[in-house]
Amino acid sequence: MVTRDAEATKARIFEAATAEFAAYGIAGARVDRIAQNAQANKQLIYAYFGDKKKLFYKVLDKTLVDVAESVSTEITDLDKWVDDHIDYHTEHPELLRLLMWEALEVKADETCRTEDRAARYAVKKQKIADAQELGLARSDMPAPYLLLLLMGMINYGAALPQVRDLVFGSEFDTEALRAWTKDAVKRVAARAQDAED
Repeated sequence: MVTRDAEATKARIFEAATAEFAAYGIAGARVDRIAQNAQANKQLIYAYFGDKKKLFYKVLDKTLVDVAESVSTEITDLDKWVDDHIDYHTEHPELLRLLMWEALEVKADETCRTEDRAARYAVKKQKIADAQELGLARSDMPAPYLLLLLMGMINYGAALPQVRDLVFGSEFDTEALRAWTKDAVKRVAARAQDAED
């Protein structure tokens, strides 16, 4: 049985490692810094999680579990779906940063492909397919394409704030972008006959 102190130490390590990997990626992250910021023994990190890459995968997987538990996959209310995603990424910018570091530093065939992660995306695709079948979303586009387009519209500005700032300059308005994103998501997801009206 794991003691309460061990669980608290693991939680501190996860928090410190999340911040470290989000800021520096896998190559730039330092286990010494994680240990110092977690107030934990460096050897405990290796004992609990293995090497630095394994720790990154565990941090990324936990972060993906956290978002899955916080953001609904139900897309019948697109405004709420968009709001939930934007709010989550505003409060937890580390998620998109971790995903970008994964894309930059991990070979495609070595990405974190846990069954839980795959299952979460399968659920999202199925929710899109269900909405299509109910006539709530366009059915002329395969569900995976529609899901990827919607996620891209919601996440791009948060994932690449430097590009967003270059596009908008001093005129950037968070709430205006949210409103336009909702409008765009509805237009892209709309049934074909709705889009033609």
